[in-house]
Amino acid sequence: MAKSKRDAASPETGNLNRQAILDFVRQHPEQANKRAIARHFGIMGGARVWLKTLLKQLERDGLIEASAPKSRWNRQSLPGVLPLEILAPDQDGDVACLPIERDFRGAPPRIYLAEGTLETAPAPGDRVLAKIEPGEEGSFLARPFKTLPRPRLDIIVGVVEADDTIRPTDKRIKNEFIIRHEDREAAEPGSLVRAEIMGTGRLDLPRGRILEVLGKQDDVGVISLVSAAEHQLRLNFPDAALEEADAAGPVTEDGRTDFRDLQLVTIDGADARDFDDAVWAGRLAEDAGFRILVAIADVAHYVRPDSALDCEAKLRGNSCYFPDRVLPMLPEALSNGWCSLVPHEDRGCLVADMRIDMEGRLTHRRFRRGIMRSSARLTYERVEAALNGTPDEELAPLVEPRLIPLRDAFEVLLAARERRGALNLDVPERVIELSEDKREVVDIRPRERLTSHHIIEEMMIIANIAAAEALEAVEQSVMYRVHDHPDPIKLEHLANLLEGTPASLARGVRLTAGQLNGILKRVEGEDYAPMINEAVLRSQAQAVYAPRNIGHFGLGLRSYAHFTSPIRRYADLTVHRALIEALGLGAGGQALGASDAPILLGEQISECERRAAYAERSAKDRYLAAYHTNHVGQVFEARVSSVTKFGLFAELDPSGAHALVPMGLLPDDRYDFDASQSRLEGRRWGRVFSLAQRLSLRLVEADGLTGSLVAEVVGEIEPSYFESLRPESPKSRSKPAAKSTRKKSKARRKNQRR
Repeated sequence: MAKSKRDAASPETGNLNRQAILDFVRQHPEQANKRAIARHFGIMGGARVWLKTLLKQLERDGLIEASAPKSRWNRQSLPGVLPLEILAPDQDGDVACLPIERDFRGAPPRIYLAEGTLETAPAPGDRVLAKIEPGEEGSFLARPFKTLPRPRLDIIVGVVEADDTIRPTDKRIKNEFIIRHEDREAAEPGSLVRAEIMGTGRLDLPRGRILEVLGKQDDVGVISLVSAAEHQLRLNFPDAALEEADAAGPVTEDGRTDFRDLQLVTIDGADARDFDDAVWAGRLAEDAGFRILVAIADVAHYVRPDSALDCEAKLRGNSCYFPDRVLPMLPEALSNGWCSLVPHEDRGCLVADMRIDMEGRLTHRRFRRGIMRSSARLTYERVEAALNGTPDEELAPLVEPRLIPLRDAFEVLLAARERRGALNLDVPERVIELSEDKREVVDIRPRERLTSHHIIEEMMIIANIAAAEALEAVEQSVMYRVHDHPDPIKLEHLANLLEGTPASLARGVRLTAGQLNGILKRVEGEDYAPMINEAVLRSQAQAVYAPRNIGHFGLGLRSYAHFTSPIRRYADLTVHRALIEALGLGAGGQALGASDAPILLGEQISECERRAAYAERSAKDRYLAAYHTNHVGQVFEARVSSVTKFGLFAELDPSGAHALVPMGLLPDDRYDFDASQSRLEGRRWGRVFSLAQRLSLRLVEADGLTGSLVAEVVGEIEPSYFESLRPESPKSRSKPAAKSTRKKSKARRKNQRR
């Protein structure tokens, strides 16, 4: 393939080209400026103009950062004073802050809230002016000294009360809002509504105009709508996007490779709503490895750049999945129609045609635009049964030719995954089962992880690797899926947690995912193993989309890009378009950066992903709380999952719901919070509450609208394993201290009487 004009060498630079400059910058980031590059390559005279132009192109494409970082944060130093937004505390009690002026690139600086001079501690969502001090391991401490006004709240979700006010469902919003007089007939008491804030009304209370009635507050079926509205997810498609989707039709064979004779199959969950990937595997002769095909719905054929569908998909960023519904990135005519690989129907596809050797190395890759016909819509459970020797009637003829090769190829890929040390967390996921009318939670159960799940996961991973490498090979920009190394401060917490266990964590050392796997392996089977898995998970950085490649820590990969789900992730659609453009695969292609600044696009779709994840999590919390509304007053066994300065969080058996035990509902005492040991210690009686401790809790409050569960301690089933590792009992230290305090207090009163 011929190189583009911009990749050609300058006459004054001989064979020097774009890739040589890019390789130097990646290998020597400390010298990534025009002067150092010119000195290294001996670039002189008019060739410096060529170099300056090339560096601007690389920066525009998101492959390097600006050499003069005027518009980005320097992670090593920040201004002495910054305006910050306070975030909600995590389960470890740490409160992070984000700069209000977020013009940094890549991961934001790690800023944690410290004590300041404000009379009242700032709450989540507050904005403050704070002094910035260096912290540990490259982090910063913020000491607030001035409160700034909050941004204007435009939209709220809440319940209409009998006194014509709206009570917000977001527990962080403390105000109630008065309904406009003309809206009183629109929603009766008990209605769940979405409202726009319209200034103030009587008694200077904020006033709201009802935009939409979502349902009734006692209707479980509106929980997902509440979470979606709170996180400002888009519920409806504009007419122009719907019209484009409705006008779509089948692809033609022109310019496409015919894959219809291959027995490609889709394997998804029984409750899957769309099918955008199909797989095929076959063993190569003489144990040379496997040929693997991963066929993905050709979304780029239907969603063209800058169309109404494209603009709406970009705003949504991804599909959002709730227990009762999905908010798709694309209208149903595409997501469940022409872009869904339904069985026995012709569909357009983009195929990753790959070969791996018996070591799991990718030895060949080719991307082709094709037409396919899925031979079967399979579920994980049916495939698992077939691989275990009990196939159903439809699957029986597919076991030997199709399922066995898939399993064998997977085992080779799995061995390669283990050799490279990809992170292997065991964090259980729970399935929320609703009644047929979706108005009641009938069951909550752990989601079983099957071999069939892992087969599809590894097939998708190898296809994503192939996509990233294919674009790199032709020097095209890539929207990478990147995952940075863990937060050192979180790793310090993990190291404290591991003290005295069979595992240990070296401090101040740059870890690999394989070393974390070793820790998980050493605690496997122990009663406290779930706590360690959770702590390792919380130590991880947030995976994001970015055109600058820093690798994927969790998977242990140098280059990784999402290719396999363009029906539900906009990032994947950009990868499809880039492949189509770079490899000359027809219409609908577009190089990354052709219409959007890649860095800003990566930040935008990463933010969409976070917002959808928050909405899914808050909906799950609400469903769990709704499930427990009939259990108020009952006693549950629970395990302490985190300790904070305002109480405990404990995971209830068997649902896995997390209940808050506030300080006021702990056994009578005054408790000190020890952040380094993650425990609360009573001053008077020396009672200690710490991680992994088994407790008996009585549920005192369950609110399905806010998703909050509150419980009180009624008994201790067993002490924490971690507490038993400490050399000295805290109770023996605390009692003398309490006695001494009482003596001093008595002497002080005696002196005052004199």
